[in-house]
Amino acid sequence: MIISFLNQKGGLGKTTLAIHIADSLSRKDKKVLLIDADPQASALDWAENSENGNRFSVVGLPKKTLRSELRTIETDYDYIIVDGPPRVHEIAMAAIAASDLIVIPVQPSPFDVWSLKDIIDLVNEVKTINENLKTVLVINRKIVNTAIGRDVVNALADYNFPILKTAICQRVAYAESIGMGQTVLHTNSDSKASEEIQALTNEILEVI
Repeated sequence: MIISFLNQKGGLGKTTLAIHIADSLSRKDKKVLLIDADPQASALDWAENSENGNRFSVVGLPKKTLRSELRTIETDYDYIIVDGPPRVHEIAMAAIAASDLIVIPVQPSPFDVWSLKDIIDLVNEVKTINENLKTVLVINRKIVNTAIGRDVVNALADYNFPILKTAICQRVAYAESIGMGQTVLHTNSDSKASEEIQALTNEILEVI
């Protein structure tokens, strides 16, 4: 099963989500591989800064041949998580073509909602060769108890993709755990952040 986290806009917390979902799935006794398909290699940097090692492997694959290379290793893992690149059209297209599920993170701001058109156009274009592809939107970095956090669901309705019920809130715990080469599931296992990640993982599993 290949799950790609994609958005053509950068700075949305896509890598943080991909890392956390990979870790969450691995804690369900699943064999997980995280593919860093972003030339900036942020997920690889995270893995290299982990002091205690990780429950899953992380490899870099920012190549146009991503689709064919994923297909050769797909059966070796229960889940392959792809952290896709912003603004690299060919790699994003390859990730979409290879995936079973696309998760599109979006921040609750007008600019981020408007910028969704680029990735959604790519997804719709590739669906002609990947008819079974599923796509969902997830609200990331939601600011708790604000009107813009509540209203973003209405703003996203025009895009005709399901919006996951679980929203990931803006919490310091995420940045702190990533800075230590860990996730909130390790550093803050009983926290609100950890509950969000586990809920999001379970909702993703329901979709696929």
